Amino acid sequence: MEYLVYFILLALLAEILGTVGGFGSSLFFVPIAGYFLDFHSVLGVTALFHVLSNITKIGFFRGGVDRKLIITLGIPAVIFVVIGSYWSRFIDSKWLELALSLFLIILSLFFLLFKDTVIKPTTPNSILGGISSGFVAGIIGTGGAIRGMTLAAFNLKMQVFIATSAVIDLAIDSSRTIVYGLNGYIHRDDLYLIPILFVVSIIGTYIGRQILTKISEAQFKNIVLVLIFITGIITAFSAFQKI
Repeated sequence: MEYLVYFILLALLAEILGTVGGFGSSLFFVPIAGYFLDFHSVLGVTALFHVLSNITKIGFFRGGVDRKLIITLGIPAVIFVVIGSYWSRFIDSKWLELALSLFLIILSLFFLLFKDTVIKPTTPNSILGGISSGFVAGIIGTGGAIRGMTLAAFNLKMQVFIATSAVIDLAIDSSRTIVYGLNGYIHRDDLYLIPILFVVSIIGTYIGRQILTKISEAQFKNIVLVLIFITGIITAFSAFQKI
């Protein structure tokens, strides 16, 4: 791949922001990788990258997990990520890329404008959050923001929050990796990126954890939301050029 150094540095940035912001790295990695790979390849590489990333997070944030949320949020998410992953093969990749850009723009604007928006910590909302985050992750490659907002409603301690999110995300990404493989999204020519991204996940998660000990999460999440909005605008511009 040309510009491999830029790809690695941007992937590292995505991992750091995903760790600190609580959204998961795919929210940033998917649009970034779209400048280097075709969209279906991006889905395949992202799923493999996230499997490694979540194993790393579970290792770094060993603070226990919320078993109830793994069941009520995680199981629906796994079921619907399989459905979303399957349906992604029937939609032209340029429309998936456009959908991703609109998702990023709307999501970031909503939470920037309505900062006090919260999700009630109920089982139905947990199930709905799992369904939504799983389906969105399967069809456009990232659903971590929806899952993060759902988990935030339960006022978990930081380590429990990240560990629980990582366990659920690991199940989601393992499931969609299988479906993406069957869809033909995982290409032999891209596999050399996986060990590189594994190292990136370790370094990025470590840096993210260090940042979390030094700054306000609320302040940094505002910066993250602005970056998500900018990423969405750039991705939309790229997608419109392909239409």
